[in-house]
Amino acid sequence: MTCTSVKTPVGIVAGWGSFPIEVAQAVVRDGRQVCCIAIKGHASRELESICSDVHWLGVGKVGGHIRYFRRQGVKQVTMAGKLFKSDILFQGSVWLKHLPDLQAIRTFGPLLFGRQRDARDDRLLMAVTDTYTRSGMEICAATDFAPELLVNHGTLAGKPLSRRAQRDVQVGWEVARQMGGMDIGQSITIKDGTVIAVEAIEGTDACIERTGELCRRGGWTLVKVSKPNQDMRFDVPTIGPQTVDRVAKAGGTVIAIEAGKTIVVEQDQTYADARQKGITIVAMQQSDFAAMDNEVALAPKTIVA
Repeated sequence: MTCTSVKTPVGIVAGWGSFPIEVAQAVVRDGRQVCCIAIKGHASRELESICSDVHWLGVGKVGGHIRYFRRQGVKQVTMAGKLFKSDILFQGSVWLKHLPDLQAIRTFGPLLFGRQRDARDDRLLMAVTDTYTRSGMEICAATDFAPELLVNHGTLAGKPLSRRAQRDVQVGWEVARQMGGMDIGQSITIKDGTVIAVEAIEGTDACIERTGELCRRGGWTLVKVSKPNQDMRFDVPTIGPQTVDRVAKAGGTVIAIEAGKTIVVEQDQTYADARQKGITIVAMQQSDFAAMDNEVALAPKTIVA
């Protein structure tokens, strides 16, 4: 059985942004009901006009999430949207909105407070997945319901990459994959082969802003890729109009993402904004870099006497 082969209600745990909205709309178009846990301080009120039922809870109410989905007859759950992890973990006033229930303490306690603490995203999300599985629910990839959000290979907006930009993407791709493999972040910024900033808990937007402060001349590239062993059920790289706007304001000129493993929300608006602001968006894959190396090797050499 696949996530789209049955017609029972779909549960969505919705964070910030338009991604959960587009997923909910796709599920409804498929003729299924959507029952939504909307995370307080994150999710959009627009979900209330799309979903069959919406229940607002803090991210720490894992037991409450599961009880709600059980009452609604949900067997399949997906997670969509951003959670502001640094606010939740490190700002006391925000943490009060997300006080954990007993199930959350059991789920996250060993990772957050145990002798061998490890609060990296994949560990936390797999702990949630295991809890749902033990409760008789399947965690599905949001893109199972909205596959059109995953981008195809090619130049999506703007001009083709220059040879110089190609090299920056190639170097940046390798660095970003290494950072992703350590579950630190998905994005890096680079110019002329020099890494400017690396995303960590602060998120891509803050990484972009920091790049603008460090590289005031602009002309840099954002590279955002999946982890080497990306679990498509959660934390899939995502960009949208806000990403384009922030890159443009900070002086960037290229956004390089991974084909087939990156989500672009509000796609028409994202590409239109990129063209208007002079930003190239390109979706690449690992094999592209071998082709680039071959082109360089075969290029005619200029001999200066």
